[in-house]
Amino acid sequence: MDSKNENGTLTVFLDGRIDSSNADAKEKEISDIRSANAHETLVLDADDLEYISSAGLRIVLRLKKSEQNFSVINASSDVYEIFEMTGFTEMIDIKKAYRRISLDGAEVIGQGANGKVYRINDDTIVKVYLNPDSFGDIKRERDLAKKAFVLGIPTAISYDIVRVGEGYGTVFECLNAKSLAKLVLAEPDKLDYYLDLYVDLLKKIHGTEVKEGDMPDMRETAVKWAEFDKDYLPEKTGEKLLSLVKAVPKSNRMMHGDYHLKNVMMQDGEVLLIDMDTLCVGNPVFELGSMFNAYEGFSSLDYSVSASFLGIPHELAVKVWEKSLIKYIGTSDKEKFTEAENRAKIIGFMRLLRRSIRRGGLNDETMKKEIDFYKEQLVSLVAKVDSLV
Repeated sequence: MDSKNENGTLTVFLDGRIDSSNADAKEKEISDIRSANAHETLVLDADDLEYISSAGLRIVLRLKKSEQNFSVINASSDVYEIFEMTGFTEMIDIKKAYRRISLDGAEVIGQGANGKVYRINDDTIVKVYLNPDSFGDIKRERDLAKKAFVLGIPTAISYDIVRVGEGYGTVFECLNAKSLAKLVLAEPDKLDYYLDLYVDLLKKIHGTEVKEGDMPDMRETAVKWAEFDKDYLPEKTGEKLLSLVKAVPKSNRMMHGDYHLKNVMMQDGEVLLIDMDTLCVGNPVFELGSMFNAYEGFSSLDYSVSASFLGIPHELAVKVWEKSLIKYIGTSDKEKFTEAENRAKIIGFMRLLRRSIRRGGLNDETMKKEIDFYKEQLVSLVAKVDSLV
Protein backbone atom coordinates (compact mmCIF):
# COMPACT_ATOMS: atom_id res chain seq x y z
CA MET A 1 0.00 0.00 0.00
CA ASP A 2 1.56 3.29 -1.08
CA SER A 3 1.66 6.36 1.14
CA LYS A 4 3.19 9.81 1.42
CA ASN A 5 3.77 12.15 4.34
CA GLU A 6 3.95 15.86 3.58
CA ASN A 7 3.73 18.76 6.04
CA GLY A 8 2.08 16.65 8.71
CA THR A 9 -0.51 15.11 6.35
CA LEU A 10 -0.20 11.36 5.90
CA THR A 11 -1.94 10.08 2.76
CA VAL A 12 -2.57 6.35 2.33
CA PHE A 13 -3.52 5.19 -1.17
CA LEU A 14 -6.17 2.46 -1.22
CA ASP A 15 -6.58 0.15 -4.20
CA GLY A 16 -8.53 -2.87 -5.40
CA ARG A 17 -11.17 -4.20 -3.04
CA ILE A 18 -11.52 -4.16 0.73
CA ASP A 19 -13.85 -6.89 1.97
CA SER A 20 -14.01 -9.62 4.61
CA SER A 21 -11.31 -11.65 2.84
CA ASN A 22 -8.58 -9.01 3.25
CA ALA A 23 -9.89 -6.43 5.73
CA ASP A 24 -7.65 -7.58 8.62
CA ALA A 25 -4.52 -7.47 6.45
CA LYS A 26 -5.45 -4.04 5.04
CA GLU A 27 -6.11 -2.63 8.50
CA LYS A 28 -2.76 -3.91 9.78
CA GLU A 29 -0.97 -2.39 6.80
CA ILE A 30 -2.61 0.97 7.42
CA SER A 31 -1.76 0.70 11.12
CA ASP A 32 1.90 0.00 10.33
CA ILE A 33 2.05 3.03 8.01
CA ARG A 34 0.51 5.25 10.69
CA SER A 35 2.95 4.03 13.32
CA ALA A 36 5.94 4.66 11.08
CA ASN A 37 4.89 8.20 10.14
CA ALA A 38 4.34 10.98 12.63
CA HIS A 39 1.38 13.02 11.37
CA GLU A 40 -1.37 15.44 12.33
CA THR A 41 -3.83 14.53 9.59
CA LEU A 42 -4.69 11.20 7.96
CA VAL A 43 -6.15 11.07 4.45
CA LEU A 44 -7.31 7.93 2.64
CA ASP A 45 -7.02 8.41 -1.14
CA ALA A 46 -9.63 6.11 -2.69
CA ASP A 47 -8.86 6.92 -6.34
CA ASP A 48 -7.97 3.28 -7.12
CA LEU A 49 -10.42 1.68 -4.68
CA GLU A 50 -12.96 -0.40 -6.62
CA TYR A 51 -15.17 -1.67 -3.80
CA ILE A 52 -15.52 -1.51 -0.01
CA SER A 53 -17.69 -3.85 2.06
CA SER A 54 -19.02 -3.50 5.60
CA ALA A 55 -15.73 -4.96 6.86
CA GLY A 56 -13.88 -2.13 5.14
CA LEU A 57 -16.34 0.43 6.45
CA ARG A 58 -15.58 -0.68 10.00
CA ILE A 59 -11.88 0.05 9.34
CA VAL A 60 -12.79 3.56 8.21
CA LEU A 61 -14.96 4.06 11.28
CA ARG A 62 -12.17 3.00 13.64
CA LEU A 63 -9.75 5.35 11.88
CA LYS A 64 -12.26 8.17 12.31
CA LYS A 65 -12.39 7.52 16.05
CA SER A 66 -8.62 7.32 16.48
CA GLU A 67 -7.54 10.23 14.26
CA GLN A 68 -8.24 13.83 15.21
CA ASN A 69 -8.16 15.00 11.58
CA PHE A 70 -9.36 12.41 9.10
CA SER A 71 -10.87 12.41 5.60
CA VAL A 72 -11.39 10.28 2.48
CA ILE A 73 -10.79 11.75 -0.98
CA ASN A 74 -11.24 10.73 -4.63
CA ALA A 75 -13.98 8.18 -3.99
CA SER A 76 -15.45 6.87 -7.26
CA SER A 77 -19.20 7.25 -7.79
CA ASP A 78 -19.80 3.59 -6.81
CA VAL A 79 -17.66 3.78 -3.68
CA TYR A 80 -19.09 7.19 -2.72
CA GLU A 81 -22.61 5.76 -3.04
CA ILE A 82 -21.71 3.06 -0.51
CA PHE A 83 -20.44 5.68 1.92
CA GLU A 84 -23.54 7.81 1.34
CA MET A 85 -26.07 4.98 1.71
CA THR A 86 -24.53 3.89 5.01
CA GLY A 87 -24.48 7.43 6.45
CA PHE A 88 -20.69 7.76 6.47
CA THR A 89 -20.80 10.99 4.45
CA GLU A 90 -22.67 12.62 7.35
CA MET A 91 -19.98 11.64 9.86
CA ILE A 92 -16.77 11.89 7.82
CA ASP A 93 -15.37 14.36 5.29
CA ILE A 94 -15.61 12.24 2.10
CA LYS A 95 -15.01 13.77 -1.33
CA LYS A 96 -15.91 12.20 -4.67
CA ALA A 97 -13.52 11.84 -7.58
CA TYR A 98 -14.70 14.21 -10.25
CA ARG A 99 -14.14 13.95 -13.98
CA ARG A 100 -11.78 16.50 -15.49
CA ILE A 101 -12.75 18.79 -18.35
CA SER A 102 -10.81 21.26 -20.48
CA LEU A 103 -11.97 24.77 -21.25
CA ASP A 104 -9.68 25.20 -24.26
CA GLY A 105 -11.63 27.23 -26.81
CA ALA A 106 -14.68 27.53 -24.54
CA GLU A 107 -16.69 30.75 -24.77
CA VAL A 108 -17.06 32.89 -21.63
CA ILE A 109 -20.77 33.74 -21.41
CA GLY A 110 -20.84 35.28 -17.94
CA GLN A 111 -18.71 36.38 -15.03
CA GLY A 112 -19.48 37.23 -11.43
CA ALA A 113 -17.68 37.82 -8.16
CA ASN A 114 -17.26 34.08 -7.48
CA GLY A 115 -16.54 32.60 -10.90
CA LYS A 116 -16.90 32.50 -14.67
CA VAL A 117 -19.53 30.72 -16.77
CA TYR A 118 -18.35 28.97 -19.94
CA ARG A 119 -20.17 27.27 -22.80
CA ILE A 120 -18.36 24.00 -23.51
CA ASN A 121 -20.72 22.77 -26.26
CA ASP A 122 -24.20 23.42 -27.67
CA ASP A 123 -25.85 21.60 -24.80
CA THR A 124 -23.74 22.40 -21.77
CA ILE A 125 -22.42 25.29 -19.71
CA VAL A 126 -20.10 25.11 -16.72
CA LYS A 127 -19.51 27.59 -13.93
CA VAL A 128 -15.89 27.57 -12.74
CA TYR A 129 -15.34 28.93 -9.26
CA LEU A 130 -12.45 31.27 -8.54
CA ASN A 131 -11.85 29.73 -5.13
CA PRO A 132 -9.97 26.40 -5.65
CA ASP A 133 -11.53 24.99 -2.46
CA SER A 134 -15.06 25.76 -3.61
CA PHE A 135 -17.19 22.86 -2.34
CA GLY A 136 -18.91 25.17 0.13
CA ASP A 137 -19.66 27.66 -2.66
CA ILE A 138 -20.99 24.91 -4.94
CA LYS A 139 -23.26 23.48 -2.24
CA ARG A 140 -24.53 26.93 -1.32
CA GLU A 141 -25.36 27.85 -4.92
CA ARG A 142 -27.05 24.50 -5.57
CA ASP A 143 -29.18 24.91 -2.44
CA LEU A 144 -30.21 28.44 -3.44
CA ALA A 145 -31.01 27.39 -7.02
CA LYS A 146 -33.08 24.47 -5.75
CA LYS A 147 -35.09 26.75 -3.46
CA ALA A 148 -35.76 29.16 -6.34
CA PHE A 149 -36.77 26.31 -8.66
CA VAL A 150 -39.19 24.88 -6.09
CA LEU A 151 -40.74 28.35 -5.76
CA GLY A 152 -41.41 28.41 -9.50
CA ILE A 153 -38.46 30.42 -10.83
CA PRO A 154 -37.13 29.01 -14.14
CA THR A 155 -33.52 28.16 -13.38
CA ALA A 156 -30.75 26.16 -14.97
CA ILE A 157 -30.32 23.05 -12.81
CA SER A 158 -26.84 21.68 -12.19
CA TYR A 159 -26.33 17.96 -12.64
CA ASP A 160 -22.59 17.36 -12.19
CA ILE A 161 -19.43 18.66 -10.52
CA VAL A 162 -16.17 18.56 -12.46
CA ARG A 163 -12.48 19.33 -12.00
CA VAL A 164 -11.14 22.25 -14.03
CA GLY A 165 -7.38 22.65 -13.60
CA GLU A 166 -6.77 22.92 -9.86
CA GLY A 167 -10.32 24.06 -9.18
CA TYR A 168 -13.89 22.87 -9.52
CA GLY A 169 -16.90 23.68 -11.64
CA THR A 170 -20.57 22.85 -11.69
CA VAL A 171 -22.22 21.73 -14.95
CA PHE A 172 -25.62 22.83 -16.24
CA GLU A 173 -27.62 21.52 -19.17
CA CYS A 174 -28.76 24.41 -21.39
CA LEU A 175 -29.81 22.91 -24.71
CA ASN A 176 -29.03 25.42 -27.45
CA ALA A 177 -29.59 28.27 -25.01
CA LYS A 178 -28.29 31.77 -25.73
CA SER A 179 -27.90 34.69 -23.36
CA LEU A 180 -30.16 37.69 -23.86
CA ALA A 181 -26.99 39.74 -24.28
CA LYS A 182 -26.17 37.78 -27.42
CA LEU A 183 -29.72 37.93 -28.69
CA VAL A 184 -30.21 41.69 -28.34
CA LEU A 185 -26.86 42.23 -30.06
CA ALA A 186 -27.76 39.93 -32.95
CA GLU A 187 -31.36 41.11 -33.29
CA PRO A 188 -31.51 44.81 -32.36
CA ASP A 189 -34.97 45.16 -33.95
CA LYS A 190 -36.31 42.72 -31.32
CA LEU A 191 -34.85 44.61 -28.33
CA ASP A 192 -38.26 45.46 -26.85
CA TYR A 193 -39.44 41.85 -27.21
CA TYR A 194 -36.44 40.50 -25.30
CA LEU A 195 -36.64 43.23 -22.66
CA ASP A 196 -40.31 42.43 -22.07
CA LEU A 197 -39.31 38.84 -21.28
CA TYR A 198 -36.38 40.09 -19.18
CA VAL A 199 -38.52 42.44 -17.06
CA ASP A 200 -41.39 39.95 -16.75
CA LEU A 201 -38.97 37.43 -15.25
CA LEU A 202 -37.57 40.10 -12.92
CA LYS A 203 -41.08 40.91 -11.69
CA LYS A 204 -41.78 37.21 -11.16
CA ILE A 205 -38.62 36.94 -9.04
CA HIS A 206 -39.52 40.03 -7.00
CA GLY A 207 -43.08 38.78 -6.60
CA THR A 208 -41.89 35.54 -4.99
CA GLU A 209 -41.84 35.41 -1.20
CA VAL A 210 -39.11 33.34 0.42
CA LYS A 211 -39.31 31.56 3.76
CA GLU A 212 -37.60 33.53 6.53
CA GLY A 213 -33.91 32.66 6.72
CA ASP A 214 -33.79 30.63 3.49
CA MET A 215 -31.77 33.26 1.62
CA PRO A 216 -29.37 36.04 2.68
CA ASP A 217 -30.88 39.44 3.51
CA MET A 218 -29.56 42.09 1.10
CA ARG A 219 -30.65 44.91 3.40
CA GLU A 220 -28.13 43.80 6.03
CA THR A 221 -25.35 43.89 3.43
CA ALA A 222 -26.40 47.33 2.15
CA VAL A 223 -26.36 48.74 5.69
CA LYS A 224 -22.75 47.55 6.03
CA TRP A 225 -21.87 49.28 2.74
CA ALA A 226 -23.37 52.54 4.02
CA GLU A 227 -21.62 52.23 7.38
CA PHE A 228 -18.31 51.77 5.58
CA ASP A 229 -18.83 54.67 3.14
CA LYS A 230 -19.98 57.03 5.89
CA ASP A 231 -16.37 57.58 7.04
CA TYR A 232 -15.28 58.64 3.54
CA LEU A 233 -18.12 61.05 2.74
CA PRO A 234 -18.93 64.55 4.04
CA GLU A 235 -20.52 64.14 7.46
CA LYS A 236 -24.00 65.31 6.42
CA THR A 237 -24.03 63.07 3.31
CA GLY A 238 -22.71 60.02 5.16
CA GLU A 239 -25.27 60.28 7.95
CA LYS A 240 -28.18 60.77 5.55
CA LEU A 241 -27.02 57.89 3.35
CA LEU A 242 -26.94 55.53 6.32
CA SER A 243 -30.36 56.65 7.52
CA LEU A 244 -31.82 56.20 4.04
CA VAL A 245 -30.56 52.62 3.80
CA LYS A 246 -31.66 51.76 7.34
CA ALA A 247 -35.12 53.11 6.57
CA VAL A 248 -35.66 50.57 3.76
CA PRO A 249 -38.12 48.07 5.25
CA LYS A 250 -37.14 44.44 5.61
CA SER A 251 -38.55 42.20 2.88
CA ASN A 252 -38.56 38.48 2.18
CA ARG A 253 -39.14 39.01 -1.56
CA MET A 254 -36.64 37.17 -3.73
CA MET A 255 -33.87 38.98 -5.61
CA HIS A 256 -31.35 37.57 -8.06
CA GLY A 257 -28.63 39.97 -6.92
CA ASP A 258 -26.74 40.10 -10.23
CA TYR A 259 -29.52 40.50 -12.77
CA HIS A 260 -28.24 41.43 -16.22
CA LEU A 261 -28.58 40.15 -19.79
CA LYS A 262 -25.74 37.63 -19.51
CA ASN A 263 -27.38 35.88 -16.58
CA VAL A 264 -30.68 35.31 -18.38
CA MET A 265 -30.74 32.61 -21.07
CA MET A 266 -33.31 31.90 -23.77
CA GLN A 267 -34.03 28.22 -24.34
CA ASP A 268 -36.83 26.91 -26.55
CA GLY A 269 -38.66 30.23 -26.36
CA GLU A 270 -38.45 30.45 -22.58
CA VAL A 271 -36.13 32.44 -20.30
CA LEU A 272 -34.21 30.93 -17.41
CA LEU A 273 -31.74 32.16 -14.82
CA ILE A 274 -28.11 31.16 -14.37
CA ASP A 275 -25.40 32.15 -11.86
CA MET A 276 -27.51 31.71 -8.75
CA ASP A 277 -24.94 32.23 -5.99
CA THR A 278 -26.14 35.83 -5.49
CA LEU A 279 -29.77 34.91 -4.72
CA CYS A 280 -31.06 36.85 -1.72
CA VAL A 281 -34.10 38.69 -0.37
CA GLY A 282 -34.80 42.39 -0.06
CA ASN A 283 -36.47 45.48 -1.42
CA PRO A 284 -36.28 45.82 -5.24
CA VAL A 285 -34.21 49.02 -4.92
CA PHE A 286 -31.19 46.85 -4.08
CA GLU A 287 -31.68 44.82 -7.27
CA LEU A 288 -32.09 47.97 -9.35
CA GLY A 289 -28.86 49.34 -7.88
CA SER A 290 -27.01 46.20 -8.96
CA MET A 291 -28.56 46.44 -12.43
CA PHE A 292 -27.53 50.09 -12.77
CA ASN A 293 -23.95 49.12 -11.99
CA ALA A 294 -24.00 46.35 -14.60
CA TYR A 295 -25.17 48.66 -17.37
CA GLU A 296 -23.71 52.05 -16.38
CA GLY A 297 -22.01 52.20 -12.99
CA PHE A 298 -19.05 49.94 -13.71
CA SER A 299 -18.42 51.74 -17.00
CA SER A 300 -18.99 55.31 -15.76
CA LEU A 301 -15.39 56.34 -16.44
CA ASP A 302 -14.51 53.74 -19.08
CA TYR A 303 -17.16 52.86 -21.64
CA SER A 304 -15.16 49.84 -22.83
CA VAL A 305 -16.11 48.03 -19.63
CA SER A 306 -19.60 47.42 -21.04
CA ALA A 307 -18.18 45.49 -23.97
CA SER A 308 -15.85 43.38 -21.83
CA PHE A 309 -18.38 42.70 -19.05
CA LEU A 310 -21.67 42.37 -20.93
CA GLY A 311 -20.49 41.81 -24.49
CA ILE A 312 -22.52 44.77 -25.78
CA PRO A 313 -21.46 48.36 -26.58
CA HIS A 314 -21.95 51.06 -23.96
CA GLU A 315 -24.68 52.84 -25.94
CA LEU A 316 -26.74 49.65 -26.06
CA ALA A 317 -26.10 48.96 -22.37
CA VAL A 318 -27.48 52.41 -21.47
CA LYS A 319 -30.53 51.83 -23.68
CA VAL A 320 -31.14 48.43 -22.04
CA TRP A 321 -30.96 49.98 -18.58
CA GLU A 322 -33.31 52.86 -19.38
CA LYS A 323 -35.88 50.74 -21.23
CA SER A 324 -35.77 48.04 -18.51
CA LEU A 325 -36.37 50.58 -15.75
CA ILE A 326 -39.28 52.16 -17.66
CA LYS A 327 -40.85 48.74 -18.22
CA TYR A 328 -40.29 47.81 -14.57
CA ILE A 329 -41.84 50.93 -13.02
CA GLY A 330 -44.59 50.95 -15.65
CA THR A 331 -44.27 54.53 -16.84
CA SER A 332 -42.10 56.67 -19.09
CA ASP A 333 -42.92 59.81 -17.10
CA LYS A 334 -39.61 61.65 -16.88
CA GLU A 335 -40.02 62.69 -13.25
CA LYS A 336 -40.97 59.17 -12.10
CA PHE A 337 -38.10 57.69 -14.10
CA THR A 338 -35.57 60.11 -12.60
CA GLU A 339 -36.78 59.39 -9.06
CA ALA A 340 -36.44 55.63 -9.56
CA GLU A 341 -33.08 55.94 -11.29
CA ASN A 342 -31.65 58.22 -8.58
CA ARG A 343 -32.52 55.65 -5.90
CA ALA A 344 -30.85 52.89 -7.91
CA LYS A 345 -27.80 55.09 -8.49
CA ILE A 346 -27.38 55.70 -4.77
CA ILE A 347 -27.25 51.95 -4.11
CA GLY A 348 -24.95 51.41 -7.09
CA PHE A 349 -22.45 54.19 -6.36
CA MET A 350 -22.47 53.32 -2.63
CA ARG A 351 -21.33 49.81 -3.52
CA LEU A 352 -18.74 51.04 -6.05
CA LEU A 353 -17.22 53.52 -3.60
CA ARG A 354 -16.71 50.81 -0.99
CA ARG A 355 -15.36 48.41 -3.62
CA SER A 356 -12.72 50.85 -4.89
CA ILE A 357 -11.57 51.86 -1.41
CA ARG A 358 -11.30 48.24 -0.25
CA ARG A 359 -9.20 47.44 -3.34
CA GLY A 360 -6.60 49.97 -2.30
CA GLY A 361 -7.88 52.80 -4.46
CA LEU A 362 -6.83 55.52 -2.03
CA ASN A 363 -3.20 54.68 -2.84
CA ASP A 364 -3.66 54.46 -6.62
CA GLU A 365 -3.93 57.60 -8.74
CA THR A 366 -6.25 56.07 -11.34
CA MET A 367 -8.57 54.57 -8.77
CA LYS A 368 -8.56 57.78 -6.73
CA LYS A 369 -10.27 59.43 -9.70
CA GLU A 370 -12.96 56.75 -9.53
CA ILE A 371 -13.39 57.28 -5.79
CA ASP A 372 -13.70 61.06 -6.20
CA PHE A 373 -16.28 60.54 -8.96
CA TYR A 374 -18.37 58.14 -6.84
CA LYS A 375 -18.24 60.52 -3.89
CA GLU A 376 -19.37 63.45 -6.04
CA GLN A 377 -22.27 61.41 -7.37
CA LEU A 378 -23.36 60.36 -3.88
CA VAL A 379 -23.17 63.89 -2.49
CA SER A 380 -25.38 65.13 -5.32
CA LEU A 381 -27.85 62.22 -5.30
CA VAL A 382 -28.30 61.89 -1.54
CA ALA A 383 -29.22 65.58 -1.36
CA LYS A 384 -32.08 65.00 -3.84
CA VAL A 385 -33.61 61.88 -2.29
CA ASP A 386 -35.69 61.56 0.87
CA SER A 387 -36.48 57.83 0.59
CA LEU A 388 -35.05 54.83 -1.23
CA VAL A 389 -38.38 53.02 -1.28
